Amino acid sequence: MVAGARKPRFRPQRGRWTEDVLGPDYRQLTLQLTPDDEGEVVATLVRYDPPSEEAVRPARAVLYVHGWSDYFFQTELAEYWHGQGAAFYAVDLRKYGRSLRPHQTPGYMEHLSEYDEDLETALATIHAELGAHASIMLLGHSTGGLTGVLWANRNPGRLRGLVLNSPWLELQGSSTVRTVSAPAIRQLARFQPKAPLPNIDAGYYARTLRDLESGGWEFNPEWRPVPSFPVRAGWLRGIIEGHATVAAGLSVSCPIIVLTSDRTIISPRWSEDMRQADIVLDVELLARRAPHLGPVVTIARIAGGIHDLTLSGPAPRAHFYREITRWLAGYGWS
Repeated sequence: MVAGARKPRFRPQRGRWTEDVLGPDYRQLTLQLTPDDEGEVVATLVRYDPPSEEAVRPARAVLYVHGWSDYFFQTELAEYWHGQGAAFYAVDLRKYGRSLRPHQTPGYMEHLSEYDEDLETALATIHAELGAHASIMLLGHSTGGLTGVLWANRNPGRLRGLVLNSPWLELQGSSTVRTVSAPAIRQLARFQPKAPLPNIDAGYYARTLRDLESGGWEFNPEWRPVPSFPVRAGWLRGIIEGHATVAAGLSVSCPIIVLTSDRTIISPRWSEDMRQADIVLDVELLARRAPHLGPVVTIARIAGGIHDLTLSGPAPRAHFYREITRWLAGYGWS
């Protein structure tokens, strides 16, 4: 933990690590969380744990937080950080992926701060494994980036850095759209918080992942469905609250790198160009919001990258990792 940082409120969990669905090099641990109105709540911590002759675990770690209607399956990401000398962990947040239970509304929350328990418990468990003074970075994708940067803003001194992969920092269409739509969303969320909103996912993003020249990516369709989980009024109200907080300006104390594609394509019709662009978020909005996250922010634009840059084609994916490596040389773990 960084010197002077406040003591975490949550204790580590010492249950049994078991082999993960990703294979023998990955282990998972169920984190028991506080039950909510739907019943039992858990998160799942995944650890990359390949065979090693070294008896001492690293003093550095990365915690990955996935995006909306998603879970951790990006094994190349884990291998990259392992190659950088850091232990790699990922958390499937409550009601997502490995943590989703039959009695739960998939992905549902009403305030992004609800994930504080997930993150704090995961971090406490990592520190229990690596030591109280282990240096930790948080890597967040899309909604996970929004969740992570808001948590870091409320918890100064806890992280060595933030790596944000296409973080969802503003509602599609700008703050004006957010301001106009927010009252109606709040009203619906007040009376029918779990009411599903019209699903506009045409499946194009999933198509870009499955049809890559490299053979595409394999993922669990129950944990990453097409179309995505239904967007519900209470959930969207929580996202809009998060966007408003970002728009007001944050003061995250650790260095941040924000990585996005170099262009956005939003269209009701399929185009082959969608294979080399972000077709989920407006990257220009993200780039405008990024400098207001904290005093030290690096912005890297990845030509040909898609929304989840780790799932892009070989060339932009390699570019993505090069930019992180270069940023680490200047700001990482210092």
